[in-house]
Amino acid sequence: MRLAYLGATLLAATSLVGCGTPLPPDRAAYAGEWQGTGVTLSISRDGSLFFEKVAGGSRSRIKGPIQGFVGDNISVGVLFIKSTIAVSQPPTETNGVWTMTVEGIEVTRAP
Repeated sequence: MRLAYLGATLLAATSLVGCGTPLPPDRAAYAGEWQGTGVTLSISRDGSLFFEKVAGGSRSRIKGPIQGFVGDNISVGVLFIKSTIAVSQPPTETNGVWTMTVEGIEVTRAP
């Protein structure tokens, strides 16, 4: 519930504040549309992020500017409202297919 509230607050706050920091070149592989079981993640090169996770009848959403990276994790937020998207495996390409593990779920980038 807390994550859903935070997501709604970030949605409202991002309309007041511009985009995040553009992705640095060493994080370019994070950009794209990612899908996994119950997870949708969209990361743009200009630094905006949309994350949605559906599990056990609940839905969590976060939309906002990327503030930076802490290790492989993505820090999202505006002003004093911040959240972290946990990335346990950063983007990896194998045989032309990109995957990463976000919030414990493996996601695949759309071609």
